[in-house]
Amino acid sequence: MATVALTKDTFDQTIRDNDTVLIDFWAEWCGPCRTFAPTYEAASEQYEDIVFAKVDTEDQQELAQAFNIRSIPTLMVFRDQIILYAQPGALPGNLLEDLIGQVNAVDMNEVRAQIATQDEATPEQAEDEATAEQAEEAV
Repeated sequence: MATVALTKDTFDQTIRDNDTVLIDFWAEWCGPCRTFAPTYEAASEQYEDIVFAKVDTEDQQELAQAFNIRSIPTLMVFRDQIILYAQPGALPGNLLEDLIGQVNAVDMNEVRAQIATQDEATPEQAEDEATAEQAEEAV
């Protein structure tokens, strides 16, 4: 499957209608974006069950702003309408394949359970948990 261009008009339906969607936020003038494009295109041909979409940040500024895109290329991965990955930088082919494997291996029932637990937490509990997590990361 070739890559598809996403716009603000097609974004929601594309995410809703497909299990896994990878999105490359890019611009024509961006050298790293042009370098990453053949790798991304090749992966789109290899993984026909995944939608490989592209958002031109110059043409779709509103969409780029909605996702707070500050650096390009930025790769974002949705699975079951949940963002699992969002990072700037052009990935080499082997790391893109590894990322796809990791996304496919995620237990989405567990992810939904974690989201539900976070949604149930009071703002004070969420703040306490975030502080505890930051302290653990600092150690």
